[in-house]
Amino acid sequence: MRKYLFIAIWMMACVPLWAQTSHRDSILAEARYLKSIYRTDDAIEKLSDLVQPEAMDEVVLAELADCHFQSGDFENASGTYFLLSSLKPDNILYKVRLMQTFYRMKAYQQSIQAGKAVLKLDSIPAVVSYIGDGYRQIKQTDSALWYYRRALAMKPMNETVLSKAMGLLLDVKDYEGVIAISKPFLAEDPDNPTIAPLQGVAFYRKGDYDAAINVFQRQEDLGNDSYPIHFFLGQSYWHTQAKYRAEQELHAAWQIDSSDVNLAYTIASVKSEFLYPFEEVVKPWLDKVMDMLQPDPAMMSRVHQLYGLGYYRKQNSWDKAIEHYKEAYRYNPKYLPALSTIAYCYQVKKDYKQAIEWYEKYLRLVRPGTKGYEFAKENLDYIKGELFMEEQP
Repeated sequence: MRKYLFIAIWMMACVPLWAQTSHRDSILAEARYLKSIYRTDDAIEKLSDLVQPEAMDEVVLAELADCHFQSGDFENASGTYFLLSSLKPDNILYKVRLMQTFYRMKAYQQSIQAGKAVLKLDSIPAVVSYIGDGYRQIKQTDSALWYYRRALAMKPMNETVLSKAMGLLLDVKDYEGVIAISKPFLAEDPDNPTIAPLQGVAFYRKGDYDAAINVFQRQEDLGNDSYPIHFFLGQSYWHTQAKYRAEQELHAAWQIDSSDVNLAYTIASVKSEFLYPFEEVVKPWLDKVMDMLQPDPAMMSRVHQLYGLGYYRKQNSWDKAIEHYKEAYRYNPKYLPALSTIAYCYQVKKDYKQAIEWYEKYLRLVRPGTKGYEFAKENLDYIKGELFMEEQP
């Protein structure tokens, strides 16, 4: 009898354990599925129910950390990865993710230290580069270059790392250093559209205009029609007295970007040296320079924002509000709320086609999930619904 009683008690003790394990596995599976379809908040809620401070479950914590990372909650991600790294000090993945989360939080010193902890376990080129990025962010150029050079020694054809190193060397005016560090790469890929132009900039800035022309002209011949190619090629031709070629290239640059006041001044200078008629040819370019210098674009944007807000509040001056918000955006293209406000004004005017155009432009530029994004999305859906109903017979 005692034997059977002992067996019954033992079975009663074991059943809850099996049930608990089954429950954990079920929650984990559900959370992983939610994470896979980007419902990370729901996944985090499920996983949080499994966290028990007195008994750390590595698998649960790893899934939770990954959800925080995927959702952009880097503060909680860093805390969880720090805990995981403490539990499993030899796990490289946790340390790499900790480095990444600190970097995303702009905690660059901590990111650097986390990266160095990874290198004690394994020499990973990407981590070496990441440490260089951290030093670059905190303006420690020498340290950043040391790590970039170390990364390049491991992967000499890493275009991204090399371009960062060249950019730093250009910033400190070490033009010979730029040319030297790029030579091994360009020996293998001489026409690379990223590295070759950077080398060309170094030639230009050190005054070797013929060498710069060789680089930029080759890029142009290969079909590189970018602003820097035309700009530096035009400048180089100007310095070598090939003024007609300079004028041609500088005008090509202007067609791509007409916001550079220095370019407008350079074109005016070239035309002046050609002894073109001042009133008909040179003066219009100088006028462009003056228009670009005065007034200050940032101030003009703010002034037009106030104009627009005043007319917007009047509720019956939508056209004037639209006019000023367009000007505010023209002076400051980073002022994205102007786009949704313009769209809303058109919506009130029942000019739905214009409203759709401006809402869609706003949605392409703003980050999804923000209040502004949701407001614009809801209004856009409403307008499209209204248009659909109007088109019905």
